[in-house]
Amino acid sequence: METIPAKQYLKIKERHPDFLSAVETLGKTTKQAGPIDNKTAQLIQLSAAASIRSEGAVHSHTKRAISVGASADEIYHALILLTSTIGFPNVMAALNWADDVIESSLGD
Repeated sequence: METIPAKQYLKIKERHPDFLSAVETLGKTTKQAGPIDNKTAQLIQLSAAASIRSEGAVHSHTKRAISVGASADEIYHALILLTSTIGFPNVMAALNWADDVIESSLGD
């Protein structure tokens, strides 16, 4: 699955190319800084996005997790694991946002 950047991301990239380049470099650098594989890194970032209730970031990291081989079950489990930390309502919102992507990407 090819990940297509969100329209807002592309607008910011056009307006502030140096800023987005630095952000992209930071992302690549942090992923290479340790032993965590890309799929696990995306699931961690998905969990962080859910924790801050960022619908756009949940969509983005769900797409990215799928693109590196995460299954729907792995995505759901990563989010459900947050229940005792961020609460049931927040997890339900994140599951709903992830479903937006999973249903269109994986057909689940």
